[in-house]
Amino acid sequence: MSTFPSFPEDQIKELARLLGECGNGNDISLVLDDRGLVDDSGESTKWKRLYFVFLKYQNQNRCANQIIDFAQSFFSPVRFVGRNEEFEEKRQKLNAILSFSGLEYGKDGKFRQCETARTLDEAERRVQTIQAKFQGRRIHPEVLKYCRRELMQDNYFHAVFEASKGLAQRIRDLSEIQTDGAALIDKVFSIEKPILAINSLRTETERSEHKGFALLLKGCFAAVRNPLAHEPKIIWRGEDDAADYLSLISLLHRKLDDCTKITVISDH
Repeated sequence: MSTFPSFPEDQIKELARLLGECGNGNDISLVLDDRGLVDDSGESTKWKRLYFVFLKYQNQNRCANQIIDFAQSFFSPVRFVGRNEEFEEKRQKLNAILSFSGLEYGKDGKFRQCETARTLDEAERRVQTIQAKFQGRRIHPEVLKYCRRELMQDNYFHAVFEASKGLAQRIRDLSEIQTDGAALIDKVFSIEKPILAINSLRTETERSEHKGFALLLKGCFAAVRNPLAHEPKIIWRGEDDAADYLSLISLLHRKLDDCTKITVISDH
């Protein structure tokens, strides 16, 4: 493992508070024992135990390696099976804290370097601002897959651009058609020879719904990707536009979740 520079005490306290919310006291004891960390704090409060242990080993070894090692084990994605939304919420908060030291924790359960936040307030704003706009909205994981870094940096302009590119890439992945834009939609969601269908296409109502979905996809690309690729960034309205556009792209991804790939039977 690489050597991780020591964390400021305030940062350690925030890490301890967050990790203390991710399991019970017995969970903490088991992972501490597994990682060879001795808790002789005498504390019973979960976050205070972690705060004491983290400070103790950081001061002893002059690095944050033991803190990172514990976090990686205790916050392992496998412990959140069936609780993906909780994992993502906690992971974003963890990254807001870690970004102060130029670190982020990926969905794969690995730590990596990122751009360092200048202050803890700045790091927290990276998550809190956009989350506030998404209050009550369900953002599809495929959206965050392509634009999480941009959102963490408050880069809403490019977050929407990357999310829309990710939408097209998912259609290519599902259909195995390697075109783009309107040509991709016309080919994949053709009503005569569809490659993907959002329903059985048996009734006129279902066929109309399928056509409408294709038009909505093309409208999204026309309204989002093309203007963002050619217009100056200064006209962008920030997180309000981002929240609305990303909600639209989330809706389109959820429709894609239910799509069926049509198997074409050869005449020969």
